[in-house]
Amino acid sequence: MKRDLRPRALPRVAAAALAAGLLCHQLTPMAVEASADHGLCEAYAGLPAADGAHDGMVRVAGGRFEIGADDAYPEERPALPAEVRGFWIDRHPVTNAQFARFVAATGYVTTAERPAAAGDVPGSAVFVPPTNGRPGGWRYVPGADWRHPGGPGSDLDGRGNHPVVQVSYDDALAYARWAGRDLPTEAEWEYAARGGLKGQRYAWGSEVRPEGVHRANTWQGEFPLNDTQEDGYTGTSPVGCFRPNGFGLYDMAGNVWQWTASWYRPGHQAGANGRLAETPAAGSGDPRQPGTPVRVIKGGSHLCSPDYCLRYRPSARQPQATSTATSHVGFRTVRRS
Repeated sequence: MKRDLRPRALPRVAAAALAAGLLCHQLTPMAVEASADHGLCEAYAGLPAADGAHDGMVRVAGGRFEIGADDAYPEERPALPAEVRGFWIDRHPVTNAQFARFVAATGYVTTAERPAAAGDVPGSAVFVPPTNGRPGGWRYVPGADWRHPGGPGSDLDGRGNHPVVQVSYDDALAYARWAGRDLPTEAEWEYAARGGLKGQRYAWGSEVRPEGVHRANTWQGEFPLNDTQEDGYTGTSPVGCFRPNGFGLYDMAGNVWQWTASWYRPGHQAGANGRLAETPAAGSGDPRQPGTPVRVIKGGSHLCSPDYCLRYRPSARQPQATSTATSHVGFRTVRRS
């Protein structure tokens, strides 16, 4: 029997996240097994070794593939042939340590640190985790930003190797441009996430937990009542704590959603040649947010559960307002050649 992938009603703040300040929990045996074949995760400082213009990146050869899925959420349809040229892409999402280096070099002030209007208190959306039997909930928290993902009282101590969050599209693009890079298109991101696999539901194959091993940082249990932490983590995890895909890329599913350069529309559209047509700004939009500029985010996050948000799959996609920063959305960059 196929799983019903129709989306449930989303909370008003659709992309908020777990309050940070929650350090990752001890790895369970499942997560240890999942992370045993690489050198990142807990021991990683969050800064890749210097390698000129391509430090921390993996070269992905171009090719043709099928983007989207016909048996999943409506916005992933229809599945269409697509083609991308070769490019370099970050081995893992941009970390707090990497973003801190950018801010130190430029003095950049993120969207969440600026008041939206005169008299406003800067802040962002945070998901307050379940406590004392009460379900988690969404709220706007003054003072929440990339340095304080859960608001005042939270910080990045010991989290340099976690993906940076509370960054808007403009923040992600500013970092990419400073690094001489760009944000990936949706097609580039999905092609990279598939890791060379064809016709598979997940970035690692057809089963969500092959041989009982968790392959991504997601939510286990009933959302938003209880995260059982069977994968070893609650909230974000250090990058690279789960096996890489076929291209050697980490965290292409779960942990944090990731910005793309592509404008959003509900579903894919073919061009005259029958292949995926990139969405122009004039043709983009989310019917639930009329008049709001929205880009595609990919990959799902630690808040995605099978009963609520089965979006830790390469074809999964959602709209995100470009001015919105939340604590479960991050990004990675590309360099085209």
